[in-house]
Amino acid sequence: MWLFIGLGNPGDKYAHNRHNIGFMAVDEIAHRHNFSDWKKGKFKGLIAEGKIGEEKVLLLKPQTYMNDSGLSVLPAASFYKISPENIIVFHDELDLDPGKIRIKQGGGAGGHNGLRSIDSHLGKNYWRVRMGIGHPGDKDKVHSYVLKDFSKEDKKWLEKLIPEIGYEAEYLIKQDMSGFMNKIVLSMPPSKPK
Repeated sequence: MWLFIGLGNPGDKYAHNRHNIGFMAVDEIAHRHNFSDWKKGKFKGLIAEGKIGEEKVLLLKPQTYMNDSGLSVLPAASFYKISPENIIVFHDELDLDPGKIRIKQGGGAGGHNGLRSIDSHLGKNYWRVRMGIGHPGDKDKVHSYVLKDFSKEDKKWLEKLIPEIGYEAEYLIKQDMSGFMNKIVLSMPPSKPK
């Protein structure tokens, strides 16, 4: 069994924020693969269940606010006895250009409070799907940048990226992480030269 976690903040106020791209990704996976409706679980989060290919997958959107995501992730992983190697976290990444995607297992939190919280509860050996949102250019502007809605310009790549994540999710459960990244990269429009 797999656990896919989207990181974000609960509530309509945050729904279209850059910080909520993780929620957007798992919403799309749920939609694309006909998962159950989202239900309030006992894990301080919303849960949807389904299958991707032949594999059972649990989707989780922590409702703890970003900084306490681990308080939702650990109880869900423990209850279903899912090891970190079968956990994938979808999150925003300041250090990647908008629309770029990278996958890695383990590593540091890179200043991401949601990852830091998960690391402190679960350890670091889970997978991360890092979805680039770009950097505002000044570290003092990061907080307001991630809590702002995506711009019109952003929506051009976002409306391409999110459906592709849903389409290609089967690569993840086959543990073909490079295949997943290659499919997404090939489907994305080329970046404009700066």
